[in-house]
Amino acid sequence: MATTHLQGNPVQTVGELPALGSETPNFMTTKSDLSDLRLADFAGKTVLLNIFPSIDTGVCAASVRRFNVEAASRPEVQVIGVSMDLPFALDRFCAAEGIDHVITTSAFRSDFGDVYGVKLADSPMAGLLARAVIVIDPEGKVKYTQLVDEITTDPDFDAALAAL
Repeated sequence: MATTHLQGNPVQTVGELPALGSETPNFMTTKSDLSDLRLADFAGKTVLLNIFPSIDTGVCAASVRRFNVEAASRPEVQVIGVSMDLPFALDRFCAAEGIDHVITTSAFRSDFGDVYGVKLADSPMAGLLARAVIVIDPEGKVKYTQLVDEITTDPDFDAALAAL
């Protein structure tokens, strides 16, 4: 288990983020059109996973917007957002916000949160995903991770982007 915080209160996750340099576990999440997305679909490409609790919060929405802007100038990088939101909510947000360089996906029917150690085990948000960023290199190795210490704050954008 790892520990993050929600408004200063400790919150446990079900596990740990993948170790730096380790082979990244494949996963399946659901895109807004209800089709499957697998990490293996992006073999040979740098991938940034922006993991967050819900698109319907200000900090989560802001992270998707920021990574969308950053991804526009990095065609060699695929940014994938992952949350437990239903695909319909993610689609609504992306359409309203003009998000076109990030693929937002739902882990609502997958074991993503368990495999990546980011599912919240306790607190009022139990079952949702913690705020985290993972960068995966083109060989499928974990290059950067951050479990954000306070769920209500932004990830370290500069460090994540530097890892690209």
